[in-house]
Amino acid sequence: MTDVIRYNGETLKREKMTYVLLNKPKDYLTTTDDPQERKTIMQLVDKASKERIYPIGRLDRNTTGLILLTNDGDLTDKLSHPRHNITKIYHVELDKNLSQGDMNKIAYGIELEDGMMKPDEISYVAGGIKKEIGIQIHSGKNRIVRRLFEHLGYEVVKLDRVVYANLTKKDLPRGRWRYLDEKEIIQLKHLIK
Repeated sequence: MTDVIRYNGETLKREKMTYVLLNKPKDYLTTTDDPQERKTIMQLVDKASKERIYPIGRLDRNTTGLILLTNDGDLTDKLSHPRHNITKIYHVELDKNLSQGDMNKIAYGIELEDGMMKPDEISYVAGGIKKEIGIQIHSGKNRIVRRLFEHLGYEVVKLDRVVYANLTKKDLPRGRWRYLDEKEIIQLKHLIK
């Protein structure tokens, strides 16, 4: 037997949980709407769900890469909370080569205006030039990757989030989205127990 919930005589249907992974292109805002009518990621995922889904966290307008959207409020709260240390890996392209000395400074941690920031890992991208850096962080602080490099006098030319909470961009072209499969949803929920 199933319970039926009614409100003002109408049967309420339970919202279907939806999990959408988007590879965000440049020049899209990570908001649900924009008063200035600029492009938002919601336009890219409008066919994904009848339910209203929301982005978890943000990516700057000029940052590309992975962002997760869902209507699972519990998962959103947990993935957003700093204590869960959700891993994010970025591919960074700088305006000039990163010196080994500055790489070491970042690796040891840099004091920014809102506290000490130390990445989990930082390295030159294999086979790339010294302008291309891979950096793994779990901080959710605003514009943290850009601020780390700017603090040492570098300008971030391109910033791409290639991994978010063990999810990767494999087979997901820029501007496209896909649903998470059952296994990925289980792994995500396992990360935040």
